[in-house]
Amino acid sequence: MNFSALHQQVKQQTDASLLQLIEELPDYAPSLKAAMRHALLAGGKRMRPLLVHVVGNTLDVPKKDQIAISMAIECVHAYSLVHDDLPAMDDDDLRRGMPTCHIAFDEATAILAGDALQTLGFSILADSPMSEYGDAHRAKLLSILAKSAGYLGMCGGQAIDLASTGKTIDIEALKTLHTLKTGALLRACVEMIATVCSTLDKEAETDLMLFANNIGLAFQVQDDILDVEGSNESLGKPAGSDEALGKNTFPAKLGLSGAKDELATLHENALQALARLPYNTDSLIAFSELLVKRDH
Repeated sequence: MNFSALHQQVKQQTDASLLQLIEELPDYAPSLKAAMRHALLAGGKRMRPLLVHVVGNTLDVPKKDQIAISMAIECVHAYSLVHDDLPAMDDDDLRRGMPTCHIAFDEATAILAGDALQTLGFSILADSPMSEYGDAHRAKLLSILAKSAGYLGMCGGQAIDLASTGKTIDIEALKTLHTLKTGALLRACVEMIATVCSTLDKEAETDLMLFANNIGLAFQVQDDILDVEGSNESLGKPAGSDEALGKNTFPAKLGLSGAKDELATLHENALQALARLPYNTDSLIAFSELLVKRDH
């Protein structure tokens, strides 16, 4: 199967699994249920589930472990987008070319939808079918997801972002911000799969995590570049919104050319880490290419 076909398969499988998960919820809060469905299924590239499955396939991790981890990650990612879009945060009206959750419903329902999606992610990790080895490592998986989503990861990064909006921070502070806000959840995709691989040695795990660290930051650098160069149509949201909001970005700090150089360096560092792994890393290389060359 070529990489594009794998991506499409993962997207379809993730969408179907998430839809089933929402549809199986009881109907006593229909507006909340509809808002959760909207947040989970209004488009999305499914980059995090794709990363989970690519690393999982590379390490020969059982499919049911991959599915549980990817669904949990995607629920937490969807919650973060709902809350990021709120008027008190980034105040966005569009997400993936669709009305954001608080626009499609209302602010209170969007807050609850985010809360419910976050907890659903942890429920999936705690309760979904897993292999015997995966089942024995649920506590570790829950710990990784909690840290990557909370103060030590995504929430901490968002707090730094909000506090620094309209102010000037240096490039190292910007890297810290995005290593937490964007990179932590991408890193968790790799770390969680590594946790349920019974044959992974420490040296290979170290290189896998180096790969994860570099692509996590590269993902945000490319986002920043696209905010400058992309169109409203391709991005599914207003281009130039970061600059308009006074956000600290890599192009703002380094210039557009400098940001592209930073992206190339991070990509090269990721590829060097992959080159040291004793596995067929073709799919991981293809994933990194997709990440740095995407147009939305």
